[in-house]
Amino acid sequence: MASPLCPVPERAVSPPPARQYRYLDLIMAFFVAVLLISNIASSAKIVDLGFSIFGVFGIPPVRMAFDGGTLLFPLSYVFGDLLTEVYGFRASRRVIWTGFAVLALSWAVFFLLRILPGEASWEAYAGSTAFDAILGGMSSGGIVLASLVGYWMGEFSNAAVLSRLKLLMQGRMLWVRTIGSTLVGELVDTLVFVSIASLTGVFRWELFGTLVVTNYLFKCTLEVLLTPLTYLATYTLKRAEGVDTYDVGVTLSPFAFIKEKTG
Repeated sequence: MASPLCPVPERAVSPPPARQYRYLDLIMAFFVAVLLISNIASSAKIVDLGFSIFGVFGIPPVRMAFDGGTLLFPLSYVFGDLLTEVYGFRASRRVIWTGFAVLALSWAVFFLLRILPGEASWEAYAGSTAFDAILGGMSSGGIVLASLVGYWMGEFSNAAVLSRLKLLMQGRMLWVRTIGSTLVGELVDTLVFVSIASLTGVFRWELFGTLVVTNYLFKCTLEVLLTPLTYLATYTLKRAEGVDTYDVGVTLSPFAFIKEKTG
């Protein structure tokens, strides 16, 4: 019987616990790791493959050069596809916001390191000049600002497109929605990232066209090449978790969780 000092209904039942997935946290950990490492690599080095494409039919040649993060960052879209396809947009949204928070924290740490005085022996063999040259983007906010905005817009575009395509296609032809969503998400991400990084001085403006074209082609090509692996991982996860989520009635807004929590 309820206490008179604590008038709780006698038949009140606690809400059922949220479903626990076996591999969701593991995928989130890899997703965040890929995001963080790729952003450091983007600031650290520009890679030049030593050849150009196009240069025919009046199209100017584009040098195949890209920032170091391009080697790894496309994997975040593969993980993003797995999250939305298997667990749904709500789970994907939670992971995207987690990555956003971790990336913001990394900027704060590198910013603090930049303004703290360097130890004498470190200044002798490395120094603040080298730190600024290699990690300046991570410490000044250029790379992080570009990454935060580009990543946020690109990942949510990718998740929203995949979610809606799954409903429209009734779960058929996974390759169409993984590749189609990536074409949209990577385009948004690449344009925003390179634009902001160029505006903040991380990249030189003369590299803008090269970086946009090369990054976009490389990322989308990698997504296509990894399609068999995406199929295998998706099939395995669906069987292991016993779930195949369709986002029926789900609002595809990055901020919808606020209303869901308070509504």
